[in-house]
Amino acid sequence: QVQLVESGGGLVQPGGSLRLSCAASGFTVDDYAIGWFRQAPGKEREGVSCINTNDGSTNYGDSVKGRFAISRDNAKNTVYLQMNSLKPEDTAVYYCGAVDRLDCAVVIGNYRYLEVWGQGTPVTVSA
Repeated sequence: QVQLVESGGGLVQPGGSLRLSCAASGFTVDDYAIGWFRQAPGKEREGVSCINTNDGSTNYGDSVKGRFAISRDNAKNTVYLQMNSLKPEDTAVYYCGAVDRLDCAVVIGNYRYLEVWGQGTPVTVSA
């Protein structure tokens, strides 16, 4: 069974950091685009970051460039999202998704390309 499971969300103060994890099972992530997307109440799902696991190339949404970093550990079949300098506007449910045979440059702009999704992990940035 193909599955993605996110973890690491929580409550953090503005300026703080969190690291999200996306663990894959039922498939190996060594040739996929794995993306982090987020969805705030009343808003559409937004691309945050994406990594091409075959070569490690990455893409980021404009609102998180310079603050977030995506990485992967193919041996653990896991993708991470390190989030620094968090702002209240980063508050959302964060989802990871996967698709094969597509590049992150395409995927990050449209969540509909993703074929497998996790259940999401909530992130709240508040004082």
